[in-house]
Amino acid sequence: MISNKRTILTATLAAIGASACCIGPLLLLSLGISGTWISSLTAMEPYSPIFAGITIILLCWAFYRLYITPEQCDDGKLCADKKVLRNQRIIFWIICCILISMITFQYYAEYIID
Repeated sequence: MISNKRTILTATLAAIGASACCIGPLLLLSLGISGTWISSLTAMEPYSPIFAGITIILLCWAFYRLYITPEQCDDGKLCADKKVLRNQRIIFWIICCILISMITFQYYAEYIID
């Protein structure tokens, strides 16, 4: 069974792939790196919907694992502690907000740049 950590890590990598065409050039420009070659960094743009879909599917899977079917543990194990589950859920929502903002960056980037 895939662990929650792996699911969220994979979703993060997929979101980075989905937003690489938009965030990459902006990040380089903000670091002071410029040139005409930056406009050619949009090679990943056709794959953006695929990566975004993978991200959404993995986030839904992590939500399912955290809320619908939480892991059943024996008493005394770390996963039986309610604080651990609460912390996992908090981290999940923080990661969700970050990933959704990365995926949708191309839609609101023009308002930030202008």
